[in-house]
Amino acid sequence: MKPILCISFFFFCFSSFSQNQEKANTYFDVHFFRGNIYKHKDEVSHLISGHPNGFLLSYNWKTNGNKEWHQAYNYPDYGISFHYIDFKNNYLGHNFALGIHYNFYFLKRNLMFRVSQGIGMTSHPYDKETNNKNIAFGTKLMDNTYFLLQYKKENIIEGVGLQTGFLLDHFSNGRIKSPNIGLNTIAFNFGINYNFAEQQEIKRDSLPSKSNFVEPIRYNIALRTGVSEGPIPDLGQRQFFHLGLYVDKRLGRKSALQAGTDIFFSQYLKDYIQFVSVAFPKDHKNYTDPNTDYKRIGLFVGHELFINKLSIETQLGYYVYKPFHYEDNIYQRVGLKYYLYKNCFTGIGLKTHRGRAEAVEATLGIRL
Repeated sequence: MKPILCISFFFFCFSSFSQNQEKANTYFDVHFFRGNIYKHKDEVSHLISGHPNGFLLSYNWKTNGNKEWHQAYNYPDYGISFHYIDFKNNYLGHNFALGIHYNFYFLKRNLMFRVSQGIGMTSHPYDKETNNKNIAFGTKLMDNTYFLLQYKKENIIEGVGLQTGFLLDHFSNGRIKSPNIGLNTIAFNFGINYNFAEQQEIKRDSLPSKSNFVEPIRYNIALRTGVSEGPIPDLGQRQFFHLGLYVDKRLGRKSALQAGTDIFFSQYLKDYIQFVSVAFPKDHKNYTDPNTDYKRIGLFVGHELFINKLSIETQLGYYVYKPFHYEDNIYQRVGLKYYLYKNCFTGIGLKTHRGRAEAVEATLGIRL
């Protein structure tokens, strides 16, 4: 259910931004890509047997300046996309994904950067009896994130344009169920775009002065929850609660810096500690006492990028209390926040250790 929760959150945010908006110009693009699976762990070597290829279709809405954030971010596009990838591997099969995205522009709108988040599905998930070699995808449904960096030209001939560049495509279930090593594909892509209308009419209103966004230090409380499973398949899914207490300081229209502490109550670690305590003899280096505390405490710094009611949050933390030696001492978090009201927010985030997913976190918090 966690992938469904994620995509529901993203589409909720997406529809919130698009509603009540004046009619915007739209365009369609199609891409074909071919590349390589990035070998981020030795365990995935048997899953790399060819050059993955596929296609990507997307429908996009252009912003026109009728909202303040349009001009602040150089008139980005937003849209919905579908893509297919064939991994050229019998254990992996092929994946599909549906997601929402934003396109940001640089260098006189010749360089486009797209970030997309959505839900993916695989044709060959892990199965203990029939497909136990697929340690990348432990569930049929999973999260999908992809990034595009492209050189783009529109309206070369009667609404038709070209774009080409690179794709980074990531599939993972956030370890709601093991195994979940996940996969990253790096590919070259080439595509065409077609505009359904003539040049977009831009409204250039003056932005509020930077002083309008000066704020005192704010105090935040964030409760994050979800389900996760230990690194051993069939240990069982367990609910977790992560409590974040932190301060932030707004630097201007777009940014705020954060600092605070996390307290982790990850129930799946209880199961894993019990497993390790019986799987190894007491004189083994991996043995752990079954009464070892599973709780963890971390200190972190972070950054929040404000777009509109939606913001992008990134954090880097270090465990100062971690009796059970599991994963790295450094952890990362990246996620989306949506402000329901001025001081109340919700969100979805991914907590990792050097790119290795630990949990997909659903968040509810207040900012005082």
